[in-house]
Amino acid sequence: MNNNYCVIMAGGIGSRFWPLSTTNMPKQFLDILGTGRTFIQQTYDRYKRICPDENFYVVTSTDYKDLVVKQLPELREDQILLEPLRRNTAPCVAYACYKIQTVNPDAIIIVAPSDHHIQQEDEFLEQVKIGLEFAKNNDVLLTLGITPNRPETGYGYIQIESSSIVNVAENLHKVKTFTEKPDLDLAKIFLESGEFFWNSGIFIWSLSSILNAFEKHLSSVSELFKKGHKLYGTANEIPFLNKTYSECQNISIDYGIMEKADNVYVLCSDFGWSDLGTWVSLYESSNKDTEGNVVSGKDVMLYNSTNCIVNMPKDKLVVLHGLDGYIVVESEGILLVCKKEDELQIRQFVNDVRMNKGENFV
Repeated sequence: MNNNYCVIMAGGIGSRFWPLSTTNMPKQFLDILGTGRTFIQQTYDRYKRICPDENFYVVTSTDYKDLVVKQLPELREDQILLEPLRRNTAPCVAYACYKIQTVNPDAIIIVAPSDHHIQQEDEFLEQVKIGLEFAKNNDVLLTLGITPNRPETGYGYIQIESSSIVNVAENLHKVKTFTEKPDLDLAKIFLESGEFFWNSGIFIWSLSSILNAFEKHLSSVSELFKKGHKLYGTANEIPFLNKTYSECQNISIDYGIMEKADNVYVLCSDFGWSDLGTWVSLYESSNKDTEGNVVSGKDVMLYNSTNCIVNMPKDKLVVLHGLDGYIVVESEGILLVCKKEDELQIRQFVNDVRMNKGENFV
């Protein structure tokens, strides 16, 4: 167990959950589900059942250091890896893995986003344990795939080689292709084929396997972070990172490595997963009233309203009439009313607000 490491990626700004999620307080640091624990705390709680406290690393923006320290007091300060610039997930993973190399070259690493919702945690952890054992004994890059239950256009998809069942587990397959968010017609074809699974963005690999993959497929990124071998954990780490991130390309781990490597496998499961990346995904994952509404707020009154998601502060009395399929959210004096089917425009709303009203509102 001491070789099990968990890298939590927590640098996103969560603009699709605006106005509840803002640049100063992104969604991973919020308790959107009302559980008493924020997303990042729930993520830590989940993985601490299989990874010791000292083997956690959180990669986040320098802007969010204080939030991580406050919400995860179990971690030492040197377990919080601060990115000076946002450069997508490949540099994030490279930084964490090259730092772990200086501590434990035999590490088996789980890389997980900080804002996922998993309903069946026991089943999830059993699958992760299978993945850890497989990654420990094989030179593989493993991702967790989710059995789709609808033609979702907001997720990436993984196609399996149908004849590639691995002896370790019947649900472990070699990956044939990756496809980023398809349109609805293609998503329907994927669902009907039975060969496609949602890409959860959760990865498992040995340190040696992922570093070999970086050297082979993203050598420019690899060369930059390798230079810090004697600097990680010293006073020179921050100046080194400032220089490295300014020179590093902006690229995802999926595009930079997973789509190019030939040793990629997927563990296909269904444990009630959602990345909760949008208001609609939160709606779909939540309990609904008899009219199909999801309501958060002490004093919300609905009349002739159906299929809505409403999130209001506890001190607000809100009366809604005649709405069908809307997102209605208020936070810090900002009110958003948007059709669910148009929620992809929220990012544009945020950009427009930033340009016309200033940073204070986003």
